[in-house]
Amino acid sequence: MPSSFTDRARGLVREEALERAAELLVAGGWRGLRLQNVADGIGVSRQTLYNEFASKQGLAAALVLQRTEAFLADLEAALDGEDDLHRAWTGAVRTTLDTVARDPLLRVLLTGQGAGDLLPLLTTEAEPLVVAARDRAARFLLRRRPELDPATASSAAEIAARLTISHLVLPLHPPDDVADQIATAVVRYLDPGCA
Repeated sequence: MPSSFTDRARGLVREEALERAAELLVAGGWRGLRLQNVADGIGVSRQTLYNEFASKQGLAAALVLQRTEAFLADLEAALDGEDDLHRAWTGAVRTTLDTVARDPLLRVLLTGQGAGDLLPLLTTEAEPLVVAARDRAARFLLRRRPELDPATASSAAEIAARLTISHLVLPLHPPDDVADQIATAVVRYLDPGCA
């Protein structure tokens, strides 16, 4: 059934608001993001944005999820392009780290650079991000290894997502080392008998 005009209009406002919010975040960080500026930039009232996102934090959370979906597609492609499970996970983690490093918006959103108030989206309020990454990666695991218990695949994928996010927030080691460490943890979790 086709969506109503109201639903299509609301979706368009949402997309435009997220695009404008991204521009403001990259240009001015968290402090540069004001709902009034977003509303003015897309020609709607501030109340319309409050109705859609509830708050500035809600707008930022929606933006994190939108951008996360875009790079999760790259992550899935990296996983699917490799037969060896360890190399697949190493490539997927490295793809994530490289994508964040070169995308100024993802860098602001996922590392909090210039946006300290966004840090909860990666810590205490990170559930939507972790769930999205976990579910995408678990589907890969179950396609590649259909004999796996779905709960085990989900747990392994969540471990990888949490460790990757942890590195983004506090990078202690070079990306190649981190990718290898996370891949090793996932593979050993899935197959405790491997060396």
